[in-house]
Amino acid sequence: MSRRAAIQLMGAAAGGAALAACAGGARSSSGSSSGKVELVYQDWRTEWFPQMVQEMLDEFHATHPTIRVYFVPDPENAVFADRMLSDFQSGTAPDVFQGCCTHFPIWAQRGYTLDLRPFVAADLDRETIADWDPVQYRSFFTRDGLQYGLPKYHGALALYYNKDYFDELGVEYPDETWTHDDYRLAMERLIGDQNGDSKTDVWGSMIDISWDRVQIHVNAFGGHLVDPENPAKSTMCAPPAMAALQWLRERLWTDHVMATPPMVREPGTREAFVAGKVAMVEDGSWALKDILSGAPFCLGVSPLPAGPAGRVTLATTDGFGIFSGTRHPQESWELLKFLISKDYGRAMARANFLQPARESLVEDWVGYIRKEFPQAAQDVDIAAFADGHRKGYSVVAEVFANMETARRITDDAWAEILTYGRAPLENLATACSAIDAAQGG
Repeated sequence: MSRRAAIQLMGAAAGGAALAACAGGARSSSGSSSGKVELVYQDWRTEWFPQMVQEMLDEFHATHPTIRVYFVPDPENAVFADRMLSDFQSGTAPDVFQGCCTHFPIWAQRGYTLDLRPFVAADLDRETIADWDPVQYRSFFTRDGLQYGLPKYHGALALYYNKDYFDELGVEYPDETWTHDDYRLAMERLIGDQNGDSKTDVWGSMIDISWDRVQIHVNAFGGHLVDPENPAKSTMCAPPAMAALQWLRERLWTDHVMATPPMVREPGTREAFVAGKVAMVEDGSWALKDILSGAPFCLGVSPLPAGPAGRVTLATTDGFGIFSGTRHPQESWELLKFLISKDYGRAMARANFLQPARESLVEDWVGYIRKEFPQAAQDVDIAAFADGHRKGYSVVAEVFANMETARRITDDAWAEILTYGRAPLENLATACSAIDAAQGG
């Protein structure tokens, strides 16, 4: 069933209203027989999310009787990026949607997102804007000043660790004083051979080899993937960035103390950690519920270790945007205001422990977690995930002018150099040259 058909079916079930837009997409109609403006809101398809959305939309409809919102889940991850670009290009994209990471700015670069500046200036007060991490908030602006999004939640990275395993080996727990040197020394002490076959089956730590997860190490060494002054220039091959990438490659393929998914035979970082195959893992606050639910050991959380240039953590760029082709910009803005409200932030925090984008909701979030896991979360420093926001050391994903091509080139290079260790770091020079050539300036 197409998303258009699903929306029409939902509309019929809700009272016979059907959207009357171009066939084959999810775009809203100009109105309905009931006189209500109909909007399509697209967001995560994860198991817990749609039910929460429907409950919250009941509240929205009660306070906005002239607007009817139809929720549709995102396309499957494997086709998400391509499907969204296709819907944007055909003019059948949802009115309001979620975006993140490198694909959200790509949509803005191509002109598919509505400029939110006039709406923000008219309706949002300084207190609301100040409640967001300024680094995250500024990430939703293009280089020429267009504002394409507002924060959805504030995912941040920290260092999860297995307290029981640390205790077994007599290794001190990580804390806010740790540097990359402390991190390396601890990993060396934590690798283990649990079954006596002379092969490593417990690694010191693990990192997801992806754009922003690698970037935070580069930033901690004082480098960048993208020139801060010129988004058409790669600085991935400059000395500070190369030093960070060399540090990672040595931990992975020289010392063999840090793992990648092929080594641990697990699909991701949290799965490897819960399975006891890594003593520490660099992962986000979005993994808290899965890890607290699944870990058979005492859990600890600490800020990420500081690099030579300081401590850095990620602020995800998960946000909400409005399709530039919407027929109902004002009504879409009313919905978006609801999605960034404290009530919606609390709902996501309660449902799946999503770290709120608003700093004023952090203590509520911590409380929800401790209430659901009174023993497992009792001594966990959950607020460590908010340190970057509160203390000002968050960074966001760096974005090239032509991000789509740059991301593909980088992913291919890192797979060979870091994930599989089949190529030397020097091979990155070819990727840097290709990225620069693809930027067109």
